[in-house]
Amino acid sequence: MSKYIDLSILEIHALYKEKKLTPTMLLDEVFERIEKEKDLNCFITICKEEAYSDAKRLEQEEVRGLLWGIPIAIKDNIVTKNIRTTCASKMLEHFLPIYDATVIEKIKKEGLLIVGKMNMDEFAMGSTSETSYFGPPKNPWNLSFITGGSSGGSAACVAARITPLALGSDTGGSIRQPASYTGIVGMKPTYGRVSRYGLIAFASSLDQIGPMTRTVYENALLLNVIAGHDEKDLTSSTEPVEDFTAFIGKDVQHLKIGIPSYLVSDVVSDEVRCVFENVVSLLKENGNTVELVDISYLEQAVSLYQVIAMGEASSNLARFDGIRYGYRTDNANSVDELYEKTRSEGFGEEVKRRIMVGSSLLSSSKAKIYYDKALSIRDDMRSSFLQAFEKYDLLIAPTTTTKAYSLGQGLDDPLKSFMDDVLVIPANMAGLPALNLPAGFHEQLPIGIQIIGAPFKEATMYQLASFLEEKLALDLEGGVHHDEI
Repeated sequence: MSKYIDLSILEIHALYKEKKLTPTMLLDEVFERIEKEKDLNCFITICKEEAYSDAKRLEQEEVRGLLWGIPIAIKDNIVTKNIRTTCASKMLEHFLPIYDATVIEKIKKEGLLIVGKMNMDEFAMGSTSETSYFGPPKNPWNLSFITGGSSGGSAACVAARITPLALGSDTGGSIRQPASYTGIVGMKPTYGRVSRYGLIAFASSLDQIGPMTRTVYENALLLNVIAGHDEKDLTSSTEPVEDFTAFIGKDVQHLKIGIPSYLVSDVVSDEVRCVFENVVSLLKENGNTVELVDISYLEQAVSLYQVIAMGEASSNLARFDGIRYGYRTDNANSVDELYEKTRSEGFGEEVKRRIMVGSSLLSSSKAKIYYDKALSIRDDMRSSFLQAFEKYDLLIAPTTTTKAYSLGQGLDDPLKSFMDDVLVIPANMAGLPALNLPAGFHEQLPIGIQIIGAPFKEATMYQLASFLEEKLALDLEGGVHHDEI
C-alpha cells in the first residue's frame, strides 16, 4: 500500500531530509503503481534498472534541492542517452540515442529519477495520442476515453499519480490539451525559454518542451530546472531565468484580464463554457477586471498552423530515410526503392499525410503563396497579442472545446485533430507562454482553462494559477484507478 508517492514534493523532500525515506523506497512504490496501472498503456519504455541505479547513487550523497530524488516521466520524443527513444513510431522503434537532450542533462544534474519514456502521437502528430505505433494511452478518469495528445502518455502518468512530474512537448497545444482532458497542470513556456536541443523536431518554429505536474507549485519547480539559455540551440533565449515560484500565493486583486473573444465563441461546448464562466465570476468577485478583447486572425490560426507545421514537418522528417539510423526496409533493389519502402513502411498514415501535404506546400510554386504568407500573418497575430498585453496583465480562455471523448471517435476525420486544438494553437503561433489549469468537471471528466501570458511572464501566470487552484479546491484524485488513495 502506497505511503509516499501521493505526498507533495515538499513533504517528500522533508522526509528525505529527516532520513525517513530514500529514493529507492519511493521508486518501489512507483514501479508497483506502473504495474498496477499497465492498462493505461502510458509507457513505451520502462527504465527500472536505470532508475534504481541512479537512486542508489543519490543515496551516497547529501539531499539537495526540492526535486532531488523525485521520479519523472519523459515524453518519448526527447532523446535519452542509451535509453530507447521512439517518437511512438515504427521508424524509431529500436533507436538508442548516443547523447542526452539538454533538458535531460539538467534534470539528471538536479537529481531527478527518470522512470520511463511516455506514449504519444507518432512524431507528435495528432491530438488524441491514437496515432501511436504502440497503441493509444488511456485516460485514468475513464479507460474508454482519450488522453488527448500528443503528450497523452505523460498526461496519463501524472493524472494517475504514477509520478508527480513529467515532461511533454507542445507544438499546437500538445501539453495543454491533454492536461485539460486528464485534470493536471501543463505549461507551454515562452518559445525559446527551454532548450529544444535533443527534442526530435516536428515543427521547429513552434515546438517547445514544458512541465506537466499535479499542482501549480510543482510545475513552477520543474520549470525552474529546465529553463535557461543553451548555446546548442540557436533559438534559445538569453532572457534571465527567474524563480518561477516567487509570486505563488501572493495577492491577485486588481489584475486586468482579457478574454480573446474568438476563444469563447460558438466553437466552445456548453459544459466547457459553464466551467469557464465560473472562473470568470470568481476572478471578478475577488476584485479583478475581466473583459473581452479582440485578437486579429485567431479564426485563421488552425489554417496557419496546418501550413507552417506541415511544411516544417516535411523538412524535419526528411532525415528518416533508412540510411543513417532508424527503420530500414529489407526489400529494396535500388536506392530509390529503399527510400520509398522505408518511409512508406516506417511511418504511420497520419505522419505520411502531413509529410505529403507539407512537401506540396513547400514546392517552389507554392512556398510564397502559402508558407511565406502564413509566416507573415503569424507575425501580425503575434503583434495583436502584444498590443493586448499593453492593456492586460494576462489573458484567459478555455483550453479545449469539449471534455475528453471516446477512443476511436475522431480517427476517420483528419481535420478533427486540428479542430480539437483550435483554442490552444494561437499561443504557439505567437510564441507565448500558456498554462492549463484544471477548473471543473462535467460528467466526472475534468475540464481546464488556459492562462496566456506576455513573453517571459510565466511567474505572473503561476501567481494567478495558484490563486485559482486554491479557490477552486478540486478533487483531482477522483479518477485515479488504484485503491490506495
